[in-house]
Amino acid sequence: MKKKKKILILGATGQDGSFMAKFMHEKKFHVHCVVRKSATGNLKNIRELINKKNFFIHHGDLLDLISIEKIIKKIKPDEIYNFADQDHVRWSFEIPSYSFDVTGSSVVKILEIVKNCSPNSKFFQPLSSNIFGNSKKKKQNENETFSPLSIYALGKVTAYYACQMYRDVYNLKIYNAIFYNHESEIRPDEYVTRKITKAVSRIFYHRQKFLFLGDIKAKIDWGYAKDYVKAAYKIMQLSDPDIFIIASGKSYSVEYFVNRCFQYVGLNYKKYLKINKKFLRPSKNTLLVGDTSKAKRKFNFKIETNLDDIISIMMENDLKNEMKDK
Repeated sequence: MKKKKKILILGATGQDGSFMAKFMHEKKFHVHCVVRKSATGNLKNIRELINKKNFFIHHGDLLDLISIEKIIKKIKPDEIYNFADQDHVRWSFEIPSYSFDVTGSSVVKILEIVKNCSPNSKFFQPLSSNIFGNSKKKKQNENETFSPLSIYALGKVTAYYACQMYRDVYNLKIYNAIFYNHESEIRPDEYVTRKITKAVSRIFYHRQKFLFLGDIKAKIDWGYAKDYVKAAYKIMQLSDPDIFIIASGKSYSVEYFVNRCFQYVGLNYKKYLKINKKFLRPSKNTLLVGDTSKAKRKFNFKIETNLDDIISIMMENDLKNEMKDK
């Protein structure tokens, strides 16, 4: 009988981590999720998995190395997915040291633990298109020069080099994906897409009058988080460690997103949208659009969910939630 894989997911309560946990559990693997103390009251994204067979919760924190070491040493996982970081760009300006420690420095510490305690584990570290913040190219590929414009992006650049070093020097099986923006119905409210879909739902039910945003002309390469999680799994099944751009390859303005959401409920966005300068970022990335040629070539990467599909999924979810609360 074939032995079932042991999967360890760091950051399992977040968007990507919880989608990965469900995806791996559907594959009948043994799924181990690390939950930090401050997130123990926020298990809603993985609640349906709790008490199910082959699903396990462990308590740990990226800033508490002993807890992470104990978990990795005990489980000796076949695959580790590190979705734990402080991934909000605006927050990274407000709490720079914490953001850098969680997003950048902690990766070095985790890789050191993997090297010492479970060197045969495959390790997946997601990166972010924000590392190309000042790119002048129409599309970025895996060879694009780094130009971070936030502490969050700086942390991800550090993670990139940490992975490269531990892969080259210690021959660890470390895989990377540079994820462009990826959204879903469980995105936290402070992200612009979920802020929009929730506001439109509330406006539709007459619980809110206006939607306040900053730069609506900004264009973004948006994908669906579930598609990107599946891509991460496919990357980890490759025999040789590698790094890939994962993106939709298309860009749409925030205004387009807003318009389509209001159209979904039969409203004219111009009647409800207000611009507020306080929502503008201290620094602004140039247009970032991913070139996924390598991923298409190496493991047949495809976008399954286009932006209009994403908007439909998010709007249906938030309209349903508002209806429940009515």
